[in-house]
Amino acid sequence: MESIHKTVLLNETIDGLNLKVDSVVLDCTFGGGGHSLEILKRFLKAKIIALDQDKSVWKKNDARISFHNENFSNLDKVLKGEKVDGIIFDLGLSSDQLENSGRGFSFMKNEPLLMTMKENPGPEDLTAFDIVNIWNEKSLADIIYGYGEERYSRRIAKGIVEGRKKKKIETTFDLVKIISESVPATYRRGRLHPATKTFQALRIAVNDELRVLKDGLEKGFCKLKVGGRMVVISFHSLEDRIVKRFYKELEKDGKSKLINKKPILVNDEELKNNPRSRSAKLRVLEKIKS
Repeated sequence: MESIHKTVLLNETIDGLNLKVDSVVLDCTFGGGGHSLEILKRFLKAKIIALDQDKSVWKKNDARISFHNENFSNLDKVLKGEKVDGIIFDLGLSSDQLENSGRGFSFMKNEPLLMTMKENPGPEDLTAFDIVNIWNEKSLADIIYGYGEERYSRRIAKGIVEGRKKKKIETTFDLVKIISESVPATYRRGRLHPATKTFQALRIAVNDELRVLKDGLEKGFCKLKVGGRMVVISFHSLEDRIVKRFYKELEKDGKSKLINKKPILVNDEELKNNPRSRSAKLRVLEKIKS
């Protein structure tokens, strides 16, 4: 299926990397390949090492791309002894995953409650179905509040536990119904869909996204050449907080410098063309010593 994903902050990301004609770039979240393919257009001798947990994203786009079906927390195993000139982390969920994966990322489609980034999860892999049908009420409330920053987390957790007593919660629409019935009517009529934050929280928990991000940032910095740059595009405050703290600690230790003191945001034109980009924040770091 043709990709419908729109690459966010494309020019700002590539400009931030400050690449040379033959740079080697690690794209930790390949997805639709937007950033990587544009780099190859602009820098004819460049090479891309691409990682993605979802093997279905790989379409053999270009011979200069080396694709690895791997989580970026294992980037050190992929690179081994190699170091790179630039690293990209685009932490957003792609439109393709939202619309076409069939794994329950979107509350607007009725799909099985999986929410895993893996294309074909095995029985050993945690899913959103496991969480909502097995985890106790306190644990549910904790992750919905902690990972979703949802103010009605306790009410939603209670609703989930009560709902699953009647029947298993198997689909996204099963869960959306429970969430909608658990929150106040005024909240249901708000600007944000009432299921938004709970779905975010479940996806983060299923994929252990915050721990994976911390591991990826640390390992990525180790594999970055002195003078190389790391760019991270985050889409919610939990991710951005981790990135900001990581960058500032490295700057304080004299190992890096911040290229932009404040995050770069999308401009009005991009926001108009891609409303999903509204929360994107780009931070750029340059390594000055190991």
